[in-house]
Amino acid sequence: MGQEDHGRVGGRPAYPHRQSRSEFRRMARARQRRRWFLEALVALVCLTAVVTYLGTEQHGTPREERSGVLPGPPAGRPEAPSPGTSGSDSGVVMPGLRPRQRPPSPSPSPSAPAVPPLLTVSQADVPALVDLTAAGPVDWVHWGLLGPGRPVRKRNGSGEIRDEGGRGERVSYSNNPEAYTWRDGAPVESASGTMSGVYTCDRGSGFNLAVAADGRERTVRLYAGLWMARARLDVRLAGGPASTLRLEDPHTARTAQFTIRFRAPKGGKLLVSWRVEESMGDCGSVSLQAAALR
Repeated sequence: MGQEDHGRVGGRPAYPHRQSRSEFRRMARARQRRRWFLEALVALVCLTAVVTYLGTEQHGTPREERSGVLPGPPAGRPEAPSPGTSGSDSGVVMPGLRPRQRPPSPSPSPSAPAVPPLLTVSQADVPALVDLTAAGPVDWVHWGLLGPGRPVRKRNGSGEIRDEGGRGERVSYSNNPEAYTWRDGAPVESASGTMSGVYTCDRGSGFNLAVAADGRERTVRLYAGLWMARARLDVRLAGGPASTLRLEDPHTARTAQFTIRFRAPKGGKLLVSWRVEESMGDCGSVSLQAAALR
């Protein structure tokens, strides 16, 4: 009883202040450990969020400027271009460099509209005097003055009237019903009224001419004739329309001016054939005097 009372003072346990400080320190340490734990947990959560965000930024959908870039060689080991090629043309894309931009292919230009073919032929009497300089500002040719094989041409003309030959032997003459004049010829510079031409006899014989086309309407005047024959004029565009005219006189000579208007694409040709279809006497023939282009 005395021992029990010795441990109590006024009915309370002895050493109350020592026991309270010990419990307080334990409780404080427990609260500090919990605070450290919560701080560590918050730091871990924040670190996890940062790592997740950075991973999404670097490995998510590629940025727009990198679209179409081929993977390059490993870092620190760039692949050398093939021999004989430059670095820009070797097909190797270096890290951090965008590939060379190629310009878009040009759109095909619209094709030019097709040139509709045109061919008309008319016949008229030959004037008494034909001025080839006026009739052929682009080109002209005259046959017979220098013999059967050497025509006179327009000096500095286009050369688009071509003599393509023909069947039969050519013979020159100088009694044509009409006369021809010019002031810009070669090798004969001028003529004041020559009546020369060339002819060829017998059925099937004749002359072939060709005139170049340039896409525009052009006019050819052909001065031709016959002697005791039926003659046939065939005119056609290469790969296009054709036209035929006939001229006949069984007794004597006859001449005509044929006016041919035509149009064909550049590179095309007007083809002209003037030949004996039927001989009606001794040496029934066709003759050729001149041709002029405007």
